Amino acid sequence: MLSTIGIPGLLLLVLLALLLFGPSKLPQLGRAVGTTLREFRSSAHQLTEEDEEKQDAEQRRENY
Repeated sequence: MLSTIGIPGLLLLVLLALLLFGPSKLPQLGRAVGTTLREFRSSAHQLTEEDEEKQDAEQRRENY
């Protein structure tokens, strides 16, 4: 996804973020985005684990 943006696109995004939020808010914004991504990944990982556990349990029931 990010490979199609390129360097000029990234520079434009950074410039836009600076104009919209100001330099003092960017670290807070970065932390909020990082926290959100970490929570999303954790939730997605938990859901896939639960799915795998359910599939394993169903396969065990079918084998008996």
